[in-house]
Amino acid sequence: MERIEQHACHGGRQEVWKHASDTLACDMRVGVYLPPQAERAACPVLYWLSGLTCTEQNFITKAGAQRYAAEHGVIVVAPDTSPRGDGVPDAEGYDIGLGAGFYVNATQAPWSTHYRMYDYVTQELPSLIETFFPTTQARAISGHSMGGHGALVAALRNPGRYRSVSAFAPIVAPTQVPWGHKAFAQYLGDDHETWKAWDAVELVRDAAERLPLLIDQGEADDFLATQLRPELLRRACSDAGHPLHLRMRAGYDHSYYFIASFIGEHIAHHATALRG
Repeated sequence: MERIEQHACHGGRQEVWKHASDTLACDMRVGVYLPPQAERAACPVLYWLSGLTCTEQNFITKAGAQRYAAEHGVIVVAPDTSPRGDGVPDAEGYDIGLGAGFYVNATQAPWSTHYRMYDYVTQELPSLIETFFPTTQARAISGHSMGGHGALVAALRNPGRYRSVSAFAPIVAPTQVPWGHKAFAQYLGDDHETWKAWDAVELVRDAAERLPLLIDQGEADDFLATQLRPELLRRACSDAGHPLHLRMRAGYDHSYYFIASFIGEHIAHHATALRG
């Protein structure tokens, strides 16, 4: 782990670290916010997964999360959204390749060597964070858009690993929307049955843990009807008896203005669960 940025922020430190990832076979960058409480005691960790086209920088510079993380004594870890570097495959378009890892383990060439973001965010990255930083074993996870999809899938596939999960404008049913069709066909192949293991709507039907899902969705989001479709998750949770708090926010779009408006509520939600 090599620290490449450090900034004083709300009494704590916003840092960016670089490390060699065995899982992704490349160097990765990750933002780590250490609240002032981390100077004297171990703190719980909130993992944030960003959306399409983002790096580790978008969340740490635009969301304003540090203020609330400092208030509640939560370490916030924000990794990049995909592997990067020489030899890492890419493709035309913003929704496949670099910046669009989709938090799955790719099985198809040329993606399978590097694009294993699910294993990275659920296994390798937490192991590094818990080794190098003053953390407790309490974890939470959240994300936006593609990252919201990643957060929901990570929580639903790993009962007991996270104390809480939330999302902003998540892709809840990638097997049923164009973004998911494009990415999954490339990363996972043509067998649509295998896609279901990476779809929150499918996973919630048989979830082994009834971890409540907190979701904020802007009603003015340009992607609402075509790519996000929160009504599919609402229906699946209702059918399965899975707890869901879906808040439709009038006037809000898909941008970081939306995230910055409600990130404080999400961090407070996670802090309560992390303390429990």
